[in-house]
Amino acid sequence: MALEQARAYLEIWGCADQIIELEHSSATVVLAAEALGTEAARIAKTLAFWVEGKPVLIVTAGDQKIDNAKFKAFFHVKAKMLGQAEVDVQIGHPVGGVCPFGIQPGIPVYLDVSLQRFETVFPACGSGNSAIELTPERLFEIAQAETWIDVCK
Repeated sequence: MALEQARAYLEIWGCADQIIELEHSSATVVLAAEALGTEAARIAKTLAFWVEGKPVLIVTAGDQKIDNAKFKAFFHVKAKMLGQAEVDVQIGHPVGGVCPFGIQPGIPVYLDVSLQRFETVFPACGSGNSAIELTPERLFEIAQAETWIDVCK
């Protein structure tokens, strides 16, 4: 179902036909890199956090980790990820397929500057075996991101 939500969303942007449906799981950065034949850093992982009682999404390069001090400096709260059981309900996609496409309305999306070092990156498309290849700039546009942020180590 979440893949179809992402597909419908990407259709609006004219790129649903670029979704890659994989035979093998891409639910983790390592699995996605193997399935797509690319380096793990180019996997655009989408992380869900609570900020002032509301979910926000941050898309980072696959080799990055959230820096708690940078997160707090930007959002003015301590980094607290959504629990696994909360993700599907709050975001609209299951863990392993979380992406900024076809999400619940009103969820702000931020892209970390770690993505900008690549010509293209691979975010998921709502399922644990899907992806799409986009330039970071196109990902920013399609995700309707709020801004580029620097919250990773």
